[in-house]
Amino acid sequence: MTEKRLKLGREGEDAAVAFLKDKGYRIIQKNFRSKLGEIDIIAQQKETVIFIEVKSRASHQFGHPFNAITPAKQGKIIQVAQSFLAKHRLMGNPARFDVVGLTIDPGNAKAFQIELLENAFQIS
Repeated sequence: MTEKRLKLGREGEDAAVAFLKDKGYRIIQKNFRSKLGEIDIIAQQKETVIFIEVKSRASHQFGHPFNAITPAKQGKIIQVAQSFLAKHRLMGNPARFDVVGLTIDPGNAKAFQIELLENAFQIS
């Protein structure tokens, strides 16, 4: 991955955290890693644990950020989420999966257009 893409990803995650905090999410952890993979942001609202995937794009040239959450990616996120819940003894808590899509604002290259898709997918 190029340095430019890594920078966009970091900036997108930082913008997503600020956005989510403004919406009342309590951030528990960023970049949770296990041997199964990574989850960008883990948050909580009341008793619900929320696993959040962040997708940042410079433009929609290659599709909307939400389109990058393929069924395979969803399955990986679910596996990592289950390992987090087990590790932290939260298996009985309600959980959901949200996606934050960020696209650089064409009118201001230092800002993002941010969209939140709550309950984007489910454990099947």
